[in-house]
Amino acid sequence: MGKFHRINQYIKAESVRVIGPDNTQLGVMTLKEALDKARELGVDVVEVAETAKPPVVKLIEFSKFKYQESKKERAGAASAQETKQIDLRPFMAENDLQIKLNRIKEILSDGDKVRLVVKFKGREITKKEFGDKIMARSLEILAPVATVEQAPKQLGKLIIAQLKPKK
Repeated sequence: MGKFHRINQYIKAESVRVIGPDNTQLGVMTLKEALDKARELGVDVVEVAETAKPPVVKLIEFSKFKYQESKKERAGAASAQETKQIDLRPFMAENDLQIKLNRIKEILSDGDKVRLVVKFKGREITKKEFGDKIMARSLEILAPVATVEQAPKQLGKLIIAQLKPKK
């Protein structure tokens, strides 16, 4: 569902800050002056920022404005951060751990978040301290490139932490 925008005579403010069709500032004027200017240019007056003092309106064809808004929305959704999960084990060989940590560094450098999960299988859960040790070591090694967004916590047979790239 898109955002609702007031147009033309439905705008409630008496004075408005006007942006022209070519994105130039036309200044503050009364709503009547803005409507006259829009009629002159053959476009609509669309309220873009209703909470501003005075509200900001744009002189643009409403269908074109809606298209631009949907285009911005789609671009924003595409560039959203993704969360990728990397699984570790409590009894992992040193080399296997290094390979996983290198993969995590790559993911973080791409700007994505990482969910770090230590999975226990069978009776491994009786040696929970090994899982804690692997998690702590991983977070320590990744500290220069990542910040902990969600501290490690145990959920059943999993220890989960969330990392995000450092700016």
